[in-house]
Parts: sequence; C-alpha cells; structure tokens
Amino acid sequence: MALGKSTTKNVKRSILLGLFLLSANVGAEALSLAAAPFETYVADDGEPSRINSLLHEAFAKMDDTQVDLQIMREAFLGSAVRAKRVDGEFAYIDLGEKQQGIVLSRPYLPLTLYATGKGPEVENVKLFPHLKGHRVAIENRFANTPTFRLLKNIKWSRNPSTYDAFRQLADDRAPFLITSKLLIDEFNLLLASVDEELLRFSAKPLLTSGFRLALHSDVPNAQGFLSTFNAVIDAMQQDGSYNRLLGIHWLLKDVNSDGVADFIANSRITTAASPLSTAYALDNSLPSETSLFIVDGVQYADFDQAKLSLTAPVTPRESLLDPELYDLMLKRW
Repeated sequence: MALGKSTTKNVKRSILLGLFLLSANVGAEALSLAAAPFETYVADDGEPSRINSLLHEAFAKMDDTQVDLQIMREAFLGSAVRAKRVDGEFAYIDLGEKQQGIVLSRPYLPLTLYATGKGPEVENVKLFPHLKGHRVAIENRFANTPTFRLLKNIKWSRNPSTYDAFRQLADDRAPFLITSKLLIDEFNLLLASVDEELLRFSAKPLLTSGFRLALHSDVPNAQGFLSTFNAVIDAMQQDGSYNRLLGIHWLLKDVNSDGVADFIANSRITTAASPLSTAYALDNSLPSETSLFIVDGVQYADFDQAKLSLTAPVTPRESLLDPELYDLMLKRW
C-alpha cells in the first residue's frame, strides 16, 4: 500500500513537501498552497497522511505548473492566507466561515463527523440536540468554527490534537467524542489489535463537509486550474486509485449520473470477502439493485462478475495511527 509507517515524532512548523507538475497553465511561478497538520490526513513528518498521498498523485497527473505544498501550524495558517503569503489552502473545510475572494474546488475527500463513544447509548444519537447537556470531546479545528460555536447547549471539551481528543474517551473524562468516521475506523483498528472492545458511533453523521482546494480568486487562471483538478480527481475516484491511496476496500460514488451509488474497488487491495456494507461514500448517492461494480476502472453489472477480478489475498491492514504514540492510552483503556 502507498501509506507507510514512520516513528518520527517531531512535527516541523513548516515544510516544503514537494514540487509537482500540474496542468492548468497557472503561470511561471509556483502556486503555493498550505494546510495545518491533521492526524492521518495531513502530515509533514513522514507519518501516514491520506490527503498528502491523494494530492501528490493528483498533481503528478497534471502538467505545466509547479505547486508548492506547505504545512504550518493552525495559528499561522489563517494569517498566511489572509495576508496572501500563500495562494490558498489545500485541505480547506467549509464549516461556516465567511470567505471573500476565494474560489473552491469540488470536495475531493468527504469529511463525515460522527459522535463516538464506548457505550451503546451513542448509537441512539442522530442529531446534535441529542448531545444536549453532555460533555463532548472535540478538536479545536472543529470547535473554533461558526458551525460549532452556534451549538450552545453542549459541554464541549476542546482539544488541540486528535490524540488529546481520543484521550478524553480513554480517561472517561467525556463520554462522547465528535470526530471523522475515518479516524474512528483507524482508532478501532488499534483497539482490535489489543483485543479491546471497539468504539461505537452515532446512527448517522451529525455533519457532512469535505476537503477542498481553496484559491485566492486573483490567482491567474484559478478557475481553470480547479477545473482540471476536479477532472483528475473524478478519474482517480473511479479507477481504483482512491481505494489504494486511502487504504479502503470499497468506495461508493455515482459514476454514471443515474442517481444511484456504484461500488468501486481496486484488485490490489479489495478481496472477494471484503463486505460491501463497509463501503465509504464519496458523494451523497445511495446504492440500489442497479448499482454497478467497478474494479480497476472496469465496470461489471453485478457483484458475482466483479468478484472474479478480486484475487488479492486477505491481509489485515494496520492502523494509520501510530501504535507507539497511542500505546499508553490503549493500556489504560
């Protein structure tokens, strides 16, 4: 798989991740895009980072433009964007902030926020009001946004990092945590590795957003750049690249605009035994009896035909969260 492990712990404040050739004819100078670290999504220290991997490959498929990706602390990111020291953000999440003079790509990776917890009561949560009066752990990146500041009747326990947010659950300081479904899945892989009971989660996502590219509107040919990027992402989501880069067996997306979600797989990682029920949705469409099955970009009318192409051996994947970092937390679970 493309996502590796590293025991490096030091997080640099800002790092040049690379120069990639892109198509969109943005100009002679490199386009500079920045983001803040977000565990398993964005990293600058060699740790697994899904967004880094996705964008690296997407940009490599584009021509004629240089792009610098920079990672900086959250406190510096906003001022760098406002002062136009960078041309935009590469992991922008719309959570109600008013933005002027910004143009956005389509979401290239969904962000679905669920409530999670140790006990079965979290499975009854369907709306934020169901958490009224409870202490709920949350990362500052979400809590410090207009969307969450409007939720007044929840006792937020704010945390500077993903690790600190999960520690609220581990230490029983908060019965609930709001975080992404992908992070819940990664933490459950850690729990499974030490034979602990898995986290449960809310009956449905409490909030759905997505990661986007956000460019200043005065960047030369910004719209053209984003259009090209959107097209590359569409192709990668359908040809199995996303399965490989995200480490997810099945994905869901409406690939033929019929309003029905189709199942997407990669023969290098998806096995015939991989349950369709765990498919991760890339859009809002739902599967039905007319769903297509797509393996490595090849369409099949039904699952039985598709399974013939799924010959990858069953090899359990390790969590993208660092087991050494979370070792003490798991021992105290």
